Amino acid sequence: MKVIIGLGNPGTGYESTRHNAGFLFSDFLRTKWEFPEFSEEKKFSSQISGATRGIEKCLLVKPTTFMNRSGDAVAATMSFYKLSPDDLLVVHDDLDIPFGSWKASKGSGAAGHNGISDIIGKIGTKDFRRIRIGIGRPEDGRDPADYVLDRFTPEEAARLPEIFEDIFSSL
Repeated sequence: MKVIIGLGNPGTGYESTRHNAGFLFSDFLRTKWEFPEFSEEKKFSSQISGATRGIEKCLLVKPTTFMNRSGDAVAATMSFYKLSPDDLLVVHDDLDIPFGSWKASKGSGAAGHNGISDIIGKIGTKDFRRIRIGIGRPEDGRDPADYVLDRFTPEEAARLPEIFEDIFSSL
C-alpha cells in the first residue's frame, strides 16, 4: 500500500491558503485518479480517499489535526496499516522554494516546517519521501507565519493546475 499525505489545515477559513498546498494537491490527485470523495476517518484524524491503482492500494490522506500536529494522523495511519516510511509520500508547502517550482526529497530535515517536524517526531524518522511545493517568501518582509496563511493570489491560483500536472507526471 502507498499513502500520499497532503498537509494543510482543516476548515473553510484555510481553504486555498499557501499552507494548504498539500491538501490542494491531494484534491487534484483524487480528481485525476477518479478516487471517491474524501470521507472523515476519526481513528486517523484525517479525511481519506482510496482505491486500487494497478495492483496496489493507494490512500490519499488529509490530516484534520491542523498542520502542527500532522504527526498524530500520520502515525495513526502508519500503525493501523502497518506501513513503513518507504510507503509514505508527504506533500507540503515550502517557503524556501520559489512559487512555481517544486522539489522531491527523501530523508531531509524539517527546515522549520512545523508539520514535517511533528511527523518526524511522531514516527521517529525523517526517512520518508516528500514533495515540497514552492510558495516562495513574502517580498514585503511580512512575517512568514502570516504569509503561509494567506490565500494564493488569483494569478498563483491559476497556475496551480499546471504545477500539479508537472508533479503528477513525475509520480
